[in-house]
Amino acid sequence: MTLLNRLNNDIKVAMKAKDKETLSVLRMMKSSIQNEEIKKGESLSPDEELTVLSREMKQRKDSLQEFKQADRQDLVEKVSGEIKIVERYMPEQLSEDELRDIIQSAVDETGASSMKDFGKVMGVVMPKTKGKADGQKVNALVKESLA
Repeated sequence: MTLLNRLNNDIKVAMKAKDKETLSVLRMMKSSIQNEEIKKGESLSPDEELTVLSREMKQRKDSLQEFKQADRQDLVEKVSGEIKIVERYMPEQLSEDELRDIIQSAVDETGASSMKDFGKVMGVVMPKTKGKADGQKVNALVKESLA
């Protein structure tokens, strides 16, 4: 079952349950995927769908930080709920230990020895962690391992 089919089924369930918040988030995710398909001119691969979902998640996390800084508790709660809904469709996140293992193997693979090799290491690590880890966290762990 593709992500779009799963979203359509879950939208029907949310409509029947009259769950407006979930319905709104699911419709936004479906819309983002459909817009990306229109741009591409064909249906998306699972990796491309994951990229769209990751973008949706990042937007919400960025909004959450801004709302926390602005001390807007009402919006913090709303966006936190949206994040929980989007997380249901994301693959399981990697633990910090798993991330460190992937980073270490990338460092070994590229022969990286200093911060000058940061781009090489990130180029190897990011495709392996796509959708499974926060980019900022990966970035920080790579910098830590090269320092």
